[in-house]
Amino acid sequence: MTKEELISAFDEMQERFGSKSRNAVYGGGCEDRPEFCLVFVNPTARNIATCKEWRGIRRQWLGTKNIWSFLTQAGLFDGELNEQIQNMRPDQWTESFCQRVYSEVERRKLYITNLAKCTQDDARSLPNSVFVQYRDLFFEEVKMIRPKKIVLFGNQVSSIVLGKNISVSQCRRKCEKLVLDGEEFDCYPVFYPIGNGRFNAPKAIEDLLFLQEKQNF
Repeated sequence: MTKEELISAFDEMQERFGSKSRNAVYGGGCEDRPEFCLVFVNPTARNIATCKEWRGIRRQWLGTKNIWSFLTQAGLFDGELNEQIQNMRPDQWTESFCQRVYSEVERRKLYITNLAKCTQDDARSLPNSVFVQYRDLFFEEVKMIRPKKIVLFGNQVSSIVLGKNISVSQCRRKCEKLVLDGEEFDCYPVFYPIGNGRFNAPKAIEDLLFLQEKQNF
């Protein structure tokens, strides 16, 4: 599939599984062999790109704060830019500032995405059945960008992508293979670091630092 076909499919899925009053949010960053593809669950309604009036890029975590501090502590984002983010209100995120943030994501050779691209009006968890509907589209996304390593945040995302029951606590820093059209991709389940998983953020940071050291990042 092409990038345009994926975006069209994600918009259709928003109509099926998301809020009719919100946008789907797509993956973004380095789209050509990123060092890491970071895979979260589904977009938060706090993301300014989910508003129908938004005309800027639709990328993950725009207008939020916690994820950028997490990535900075994990050595994957610029400290000065993160400090600026921490001092901003969501309504201060302009289209050009969002571009600047994702230019840094691209410069760091990261690609940030969610397994499901549908946005809800609240923070309720999506059932596994919805994530399964997105799995093949996510595989197309992976084949398009061909990441060197895929970081799967949380048990739910890890289990659905890998097609087996995964407990992150039992397989930290263990490489799981994902084979798509004969090509192997290295996947690493990591604790979910945001929201209810924020107490596990230090462990997730440790594992991301370990993966960077292993990869001579």
